[in-house]
Amino acid sequence: MAKFEIIMPKLGESITEATITKWLKQPGDTIEEDDPLAEIATDKVDSEIPSPVEGVLKELLFKEGETVEVGKVIALIQLNDEDEAEELEKSKEIPEKDKSSDEKSAEGSTSEPFEAGEASDQSPEIATQGASGRFYSPLVRNIAREEGIGSSELNGIEGSGKEGRLTKDDLLRYLENRSKQATPTKEVKAQASQPGAIPEPIKVKPTPEPRVESGDEVIEMTRLRKLIVEHMVTSRDTSVHVTSVAEFDVTNLVAWREKHKKAFEKREGEKLTFTPIFIWAIAKALKDYPLINSSVSGNNIITRKNINIGMAAALPDGNLIVPVIRNADHKSLLGLAKDVNDLAARARINKLKPDEIQGGTFTLTNLGTFDTIFATPIINQPQVAILGTGSIKKKPVVVETQFGDTIAIRSMMYLSLSYDHRIIDGALGGMALKRMGEYLQNWDINQAV
Repeated sequence: MAKFEIIMPKLGESITEATITKWLKQPGDTIEEDDPLAEIATDKVDSEIPSPVEGVLKELLFKEGETVEVGKVIALIQLNDEDEAEELEKSKEIPEKDKSSDEKSAEGSTSEPFEAGEASDQSPEIATQGASGRFYSPLVRNIAREEGIGSSELNGIEGSGKEGRLTKDDLLRYLENRSKQATPTKEVKAQASQPGAIPEPIKVKPTPEPRVESGDEVIEMTRLRKLIVEHMVTSRDTSVHVTSVAEFDVTNLVAWREKHKKAFEKREGEKLTFTPIFIWAIAKALKDYPLINSSVSGNNIITRKNINIGMAAALPDGNLIVPVIRNADHKSLLGLAKDVNDLAARARINKLKPDEIQGGTFTLTNLGTFDTIFATPIINQPQVAILGTGSIKKKPVVVETQFGDTIAIRSMMYLSLSYDHRIIDGALGGMALKRMGEYLQNWDINQAV
């Protein structure tokens, strides 16, 4: 009987490897087509690997917790049908030209060469994969061990390799700079004592470890929470955050939704929430102010052609994920509502595909879902802005009429736009925020849905 090879699938455009977090089947188990075989995790999303064939699981080639490159064989399934086996083998054949290019690509994913046998000399305190999910080669781990660099310090060193990997040169450069900072030369000390000299930078003491008292519970961060921590700290250290906040009257919008939501759900089988409406307004404003839909690359600004809006979604375990609605400016309100509901539902049950959380150019975080009035959201790198939408509250407001000012009960909400002050000044940030709010405030109550 023939054996079929289960390979680590390509999980996204920029993903080269994944970690097997759990095997769902064991050798000897009978496998049906589309049965989930394993749970895997990348630095983007968790997912499952389904079996494309029926048969009996013969062998697992990697253990739980091991990181595997895309394209590597991870398991073998014994097929019952010889004809099916022959067809599958034919369908798997890759032209030699493509195969050679794949091999070159795989070779290029390693930041630096290392000699066979180095792996046996690894530092016991530094794992192949750091807490952030970044891969460390045996050579990098060797140098780190010899120089007394621990895992936490290693995770904080910026990498220039593919997908931010830490190369040998990155580590050696870091060590050289650290050595210079630790032992300033006599010349530098002499200069520092001169009038008008720039003082040495103040050494920041490491944050003291909190004491664990009797009765305290210590909870280890999940893999996803560690990634969120790293992402937030990186964003804070990269962008110069400024947040502008403005309040808008959305009474017409609230009345319009209340009028149409039941008929919409009955006709389309979809709930009409505020989120797709917010995304519609954001997409229109980004067309008006393209610099808000951009990224910074060194001394260059990349203005994005596509408007791909990510929406921050809270998961049941308290973590956060940001699925992306691509080309949001080309979609109708109905199309946006379907996309929002579909992505939100699959995010809650961990069924998003890696490509569905990549490529965002702007992010929305709907704070009002949790009755929050407003906040100062952190930019989702490498974007340059993020909008927070607060809860909608009824309150007395002064309204100008042709007969004079009057006080009326209106539905009001705050919008808070955090933006990167390196390229977005307060005037542009304020204008973009105002335009987003105006699209919501001037909603046509007679608009068809």
